Amino acid sequence: MQRRNFIKNTALCAMAVSTSGFVRFNGNNYEGDCETTTDILGPFYRPGSPVRNNFIINGETGNLVELSGIIRHNDCKTPYKNAKIELWHCDNLGVYDNSSAAFRFRGTTYADENGRYSFTTILPVAYNAGGGLIRPAHFHLMISADGYQPLITQLYFKGDTHIGKDPYASSKNAKSRILDVEKLPNGINKVTYNVGMSKILPVEAATIDKLTGIYSATTGKKKVIEFFESENTLWMKNEAFGNKFEYVGNNIFQEANNPSGYYWRLQFDLMPKDIIQLTETYIDNDMEKKSFVYNKQ
Repeated sequence: MQRRNFIKNTALCAMAVSTSGFVRFNGNNYEGDCETTTDILGPFYRPGSPVRNNFIINGETGNLVELSGIIRHNDCKTPYKNAKIELWHCDNLGVYDNSSAAFRFRGTTYADENGRYSFTTILPVAYNAGGGLIRPAHFHLMISADGYQPLITQLYFKGDTHIGKDPYASSKNAKSRILDVEKLPNGINKVTYNVGMSKILPVEAATIDKLTGIYSATTGKKKVIEFFESENTLWMKNEAFGNKFEYVGNNIFQEANNPSGYYWRLQFDLMPKDIIQLTETYIDNDMEKKSFVYNKQ
């Protein structure tokens, strides 16, 4: 039974997220172990990428790779037909296409009747993310399937020397996503990644609508942030599209899947005169806790 947890003493009302694991007791024994771990969305997601699974661009350099796998239901066995798979990554210079109509190295495909999907593209490269952080080469994936939690994850590659210093790739949850790059006889590389989906109960739409809008910092620099709704999820606007936040209870939303010791947390409180106050707290690469307070305009 899905457990509902209502925000109390405010006009905000949300349902707590309820997820199911991949190991279940069938009445006699435990079965199923197809854990698919998640990772941060990152700042460069763009919705609406064209439906295509071939990203090859004339004149672009890079090592060709085929990324493929199978999407399965949460029973770890049954293929999920028509699951939506979005892939995006940087180019051979470590640059993301965040604005052009070409959606370079971005695309969407759908699993076939056997749950299979594939993309042909180039292997991404490591790049400087600022603040002394060199991100290892990685693919971004978002898999959406009716009845399941959208899966957001990143795939890394064995042998990448930057993995050990990256807080996301070096997380214990990422071990199953550091993948072999196999060299095929035709010279193309191959990476395989299979997925098992997980159920979730989303936040009520009325809550998301109430929280969206522009917020201004109450002290210090007049920092302004904007929240919007996409597919019944709360997002903070950024240069490409937005950062996704999930409801975790007690008026708190949190960016999903940060590694141990890191977080980005939003607490909303309903103040007198129907003012919504936001407290933003995070621990980032400098490992210092920072906090800002905003009011909704």
